Amino acid sequence: LSLRFSPTMRPPPPLLPRIAASASATPPRRQRTVRPPMPPSPALLSSTPPPAAFVETPKPETTQQHPPTARRRLTLADEEWHPLPLSLAELSLPLTLPTGQTFLWRRTSLSPLRFTAAVGPHLVSLSHLPDDDRLAFLLHNDDPASSPSSSVAAARAALCDYLNAAVPLADLWVQFTAADARFAEVAARLGGGGARVLRQDPVECLFQFLCSSNNNIARIEKMVWTLAGYGERLGEVGGFVFHRFPTVERLARVSEQELREAGFGYRAKYVVGTAKELMAKPGGGAKWLALLRDRELLEVIEGLCTLPGVGPKVAACIALFSLDKNQAIPVDTHVWKVATQYMLPELAGKSLTPKLSIVVADAFVAKFGEYAGWAQNVLFIGQLPAKKLVATEVTSETAKPTKRKRATKMVEIQA
Repeated sequence: LSLRFSPTMRPPPPLLPRIAASASATPPRRQRTVRPPMPPSPALLSSTPPPAAFVETPKPETTQQHPPTARRRLTLADEEWHPLPLSLAELSLPLTLPTGQTFLWRRTSLSPLRFTAAVGPHLVSLSHLPDDDRLAFLLHNDDPASSPSSSVAAARAALCDYLNAAVPLADLWVQFTAADARFAEVAARLGGGGARVLRQDPVECLFQFLCSSNNNIARIEKMVWTLAGYGERLGEVGGFVFHRFPTVERLARVSEQELREAGFGYRAKYVVGTAKELMAKPGGGAKWLALLRDRELLEVIEGLCTLPGVGPKVAACIALFSLDKNQAIPVDTHVWKVATQYMLPELAGKSLTPKLSIVVADAFVAKFGEYAGWAQNVLFIGQLPAKKLVATEVTSETAKPTKRKRATKMVEIQA
């Protein structure tokens, strides 16, 4: 069936003139041109805020372009990071903080690697700056009323003291490497430097090592974390709540039953007993411990061994890590193994005794000199298996009272 127009009918007019006529009254909307998306500016790839923030407040430190993988790298402009006079060769965080000198630092970031702890009243994080490997600290301050400049200055001074920054570690390693082939081998395997001996607060160091008797690092950390909880709360970082380590007076008020319920076992009586013994010292326990820094090593060891739970090995640890006795040698099974294999082979097959511990300590001092304790610390770290050496395994699970499901990846400490 076809449709035709009769001669008298006209087909309908085309629509174009009608649209054109109406256009004179109301202009049509402009057609939007769809353009392909522009690639992001390289300057924006190094940070996560919206692009407008960079247009409005450009920072001179961010003029250098970084690839996308650098967006989490530390710069002084991104956060209030403050440099310290220590390079990576002078202090390696994994070779210093989690290798058995102290049990209070927590890894609060993996990339970039960052450790956090309370150093006196200062809650700080440590990390290496990406551009030149300098060590830097971030001060966490929960009190906005305090002066940032004075707090930063005080924290820097406290950290330099705590990290023994005045000791030239690189020079010592050159000296130790020339003195001993075994040290040279271990030093090369550890990257050539960075395993530094700390200068901790004596009270803090003493009570940490009271928890170390026949214990492993993960369990020691849990006990020390419990003791720290009796101190002043400083803040929360990375899921951890940090406290200033408590005073002797505060620890003396803790009951043995409390600590036993917290899992200290027989060590509970050592903590309580030592706190009470220190309270009876002339001038108070903190002053008595601080004065030991001016005594000879033998007198320091003898004085510390009068405290409950402190034997010669624990006393040597406290002397080395907090009392400026750089020649102190804490002899445990790891150090004994090094000594009998490489220094005193005639003692191989014998059992470690207090008398032989003195022989080993004398051998270390004869070989490495007045900083023999620093050399021994490196050789101790060299004895740790690779898995145990990665102290970055410390996570928030360490602070929880529940048992860890995975195997403990830490070295065992023996008194």
